[in-house]
Order: sequence, then C-alpha cells, then structure tokens
Amino acid sequence: MQDKYSAGVVEHHAQILTERAWHLRSPNWRDLVALALLLALILLLGSGAHQMLGPFATAQQPEISLSAAALPAYALRTTIRMLAAIVASLIFTFTYATLAAKSRRAEMVLIPLLDVLQSVPVLGYLSFTVVFFVSLFPGSILGPELAAIFAIFTSQAWNMAFSFFQALRTVPHDLAEASRSFRFSAWQYFWRVEVPFAMPGLIWNTMMSMSGGWFFVVASEAISVGNLQISLPGIGSYVARAIQERNLHAVWWAILAMTVTILAYDQLLFRPLVAWADKFRYEQTAAQSVPRSWILSLLRQTNLLRDFGQPIGVMIQSLLRARLAFLPPHIRIGREVPKSTVIDLLWYVTLILAIGYIAASLWKYTGAALSWSDVSDAVRNGGLTLLRVTVLIATATVIWVPIGVAIGLRPSLAEKVQPLAQSLAAFPANLLFPIAVYLIVRFDLSPVIWLSPLLILGTQWYILFNVIAGASAFPSDFREAAASFRIPGWHWWRDVILPGIFPYYVTGAITASGGAWNASITQVLVTTS
Repeated sequence: MQDKYSAGVVEHHAQILTERAWHLRSPNWRDLVALALLLALILLLGSGAHQMLGPFATAQQPEISLSAAALPAYALRTTIRMLAAIVASLIFTFTYATLAAKSRRAEMVLIPLLDVLQSVPVLGYLSFTVVFFVSLFPGSILGPELAAIFAIFTSQAWNMAFSFFQALRTVPHDLAEASRSFRFSAWQYFWRVEVPFAMPGLIWNTMMSMSGGWFFVVASEAISVGNLQISLPGIGSYVARAIQERNLHAVWWAILAMTVTILAYDQLLFRPLVAWADKFRYEQTAAQSVPRSWILSLLRQTNLLRDFGQPIGVMIQSLLRARLAFLPPHIRIGREVPKSTVIDLLWYVTLILAIGYIAASLWKYTGAALSWSDVSDAVRNGGLTLLRVTVLIATATVIWVPIGVAIGLRPSLAEKVQPLAQSLAAFPANLLFPIAVYLIVRFDLSPVIWLSPLLILGTQWYILFNVIAGASAFPSDFREAAASFRIPGWHWWRDVILPGIFPYYVTGAITASGGAWNASITQVLVTTS
C-alpha cells in the first residue's frame, strides 16, 4: 500500500515537472474531511482573534463568568494567546540561539543571560511590561492582550532556545563535512542541515513550552500590577476567580476544559509534527517503528489540497534552498574561525567593565538601604534555595530519565503518553497550594521542608520531555549494534543510551533548574503567608 502511494506521488511530481502545468485531480472524501477541519480552525481562530481587537477601559472590564458554558470561548482565547507566544518564541529561538551558537564571544554573554532570564518569575516581567503595552495601544484591548502574550512568552522561549542551541553545537561532523563538499552557503546550511537536525528535540520542547504556558496562565491573564487590575477572558482568569471565590466545582470544570483543549491541539498540531519530524532523525538504517498521526495521514492522501499546496511548498523550498550568493560559505562552529588574542582581550575587558558598572550601579541604588547583614541573609537564603533545587533536580532525574527513555524508544507508547504528559505538565500547581498548606497545618509539618516539592512540581517535566526527545532521536543503528553485541543492562545504560541522551538531559536539567528558581517565589510566599 505504501509503495503504491509513493509511486503515485512520484508520478504526480514527474508530471508536474515535465508538463510545467498544474493539473488538479478530482477531490476525494479525505479532501472533504480535511477541508471541513481547515475551515473550522480558520473560523475559530479568526473569531477569537477578532475579539482581541476590541475597545478596552480599565474601569469597564468584561466580567469573568464562572458558568461552564463560557469555558469553550475562554479556552479559545487562551489557546490563541499561547500559539501567538509560541510563534514569538520560535522567532526568538532561531535568532538568539543561533547567534549564541555561531559566535564564541556572544555565547559567553548570551547563554548566562538566558539562564538568568529563565529564572526571573513571570510576575517580574509583568511589573514593567503591562504599563508599556497598555500605553502603546490606549483604549484598545490589544495592549493587555500583548502584555499577556509576552508573559506567556517568558514561560515558553527559554527552554526552546536552550534546545536549539544544544542541537546547533552537536551537529555531526560528517553532516558538516558533506555540506562543505556541496559548498553550502550559511543560509543553506542553516535550513538544510541545522534546522532539520534540531527539529525533533525542538518540537518536544515546543510541546513542553505550551504546557509551561498553561502553568503560568493564571498570572498571565489575571494581571495584578500595583493598583492596575486586568482580567482578560480566558481559562487563567476563570481559575483565578474560582480560587478567589473558593468555587471547587468551577475549578474542576476549568481542569476539564484545559484537558480537552490539550488533547485537541495535541492531535491537530503536535502529533502531526512529531510524525513529520521523524524523517529528520540522524541514522543509517530505517527505524522499525515510526510515529503515526491520523491528521498527517489524512492530509497526505488528499488530492485537491495537495495539488493546491504543492506550489506553496515548491516556493518555500526554493527560498530555503537558495544559495544567496551574498552570504559566505558555511564554516563549522568553533573549528575554522581563527582566534584573535587581541580581540579576545578587548572583549574580556569590555565584559569586566560592564559587570563592574552594573555592580556599581546596584550598590549606588541599594547601598544606602541595605546593610551587610541583609547581604548575608540573601546569600544564606539563596544557598538554601540552591540546595533545595539541586536535591529536587537529582530526585526528578532518578525518576524521569528511565521513564523518558522507555517512552522515547517506543513510538507507539509515546503516541499514547504524549497527551497525558502534556496534561500533567500543564496542570496549574497553584491549585494544589491550598491542599498542601492544609496538610502541613493539619499534621504540624515544617513548611520549609514540605513546601519544597512545589518547586519541582511544574518544572520536572522539562527533564522528561527532553529525555523523550533524546531517546526518540537516538539512531536505530546504534540500538541494533548494541543488541548485536548483547550489551547487558547496566552497561547498556552507561555505555549506550546515557551518552546518547546526555546533551538533551543537560538542556532539560538547566531549564528545570531555571523553572524551579522561578517557582521559588511562590513557595516562599506560601511559607510566609
């Protein structure tokens, strides 16, 4: 069946190339189903986007209804904000991570800065961005909407950038050598080698970013900065009001709506992307089992939609494969670029001066209000938080690395677990805070110790998703070689799979630790309240 389908595709493409004309084939039932789905998505997204362009007044904000009938519209608005933030995160990833990977000097600044940015709580960004966006579009709901999208962006972009940076730094040598043999320009190498190689891991981290957006959606939609209170229609505002009114029934309705929404975009977006990106796996032999998607299979077997989409695909491929003569040939990262001692020295001096200027400015503004005892308290409490984060990351590693490997090496299992993992990662941890506080008070437990697991509750999934991405990208020929040599249990873990997934794990551990620092402010607030 697959051979007949492939032969039909080749014949169709050959006819297009020889006759230089597009002949539309008769639509089949799959065209009708796909067209109905496409039109429904366009209408839903268009309707939700239209509602984000209306007038806005702080004194006359729309009331958030706790009726279950309002949840479909709220879920649509929240999903549109999250998809817009994902698009912005992808643009940021392709620019920021690429610059950090291509320039050794830029990496010295951008990667530590990225680690700091991911540790800043979402509320820290809202404190200065809300007023900016509201003043940028006065009298329009677009200002608060952009502020919410930016807040969601700050919970999505960092792990995607780390994932793409890791992939750019681990492109296999033989791929780089082959690209130089074909004299690829930097543009061609980026789109034909680096992006395809990074695609499997990037898609799994994009899934994690969507779930991370749900984790912070309450703070993003129910905005409270000083005297400014803004509640945008969405599941986050619905949950915030339900918690405020202690309406447990409404909270369960919100969880149900969130779960249905995650299942919907998993089947319509992420499952097709995972199945499509499987062709970019770097291996010498074909995998025995591959991911599947009913949406992707449906689209591949349409007639009319494929005929209409073919010119667009050809145009995009022509753009991505263009040589662009004004760009230099590809030079492998960190290999052929000559190092200049003088430029390096000037760069180090500039960095030292910049750090010294920032430190002096901080001391100027805070020195009068803070004493050395305050500094020692900050260092001591920061050390305690670091200890908690380290212990929890180690615990999450022991739990989730074996599970992630088992899922990633079995595409059929990943197909079933993927939506469940997204739902668990998206579960707002603040819904469990009242339960945690009640149990601590009820059994007279220490808040400092027993609230610590809340730090890792939402960020442990970064480790799981990255390990799944690493295991799913592990070459099949390596697995077959290990099976041929009959490598036993612990040696298989130590010599085969752990080295293969280690770059992915490092990315997951870094982003998980940053997320744990981000969540530490919530744990401290619960402890002190």
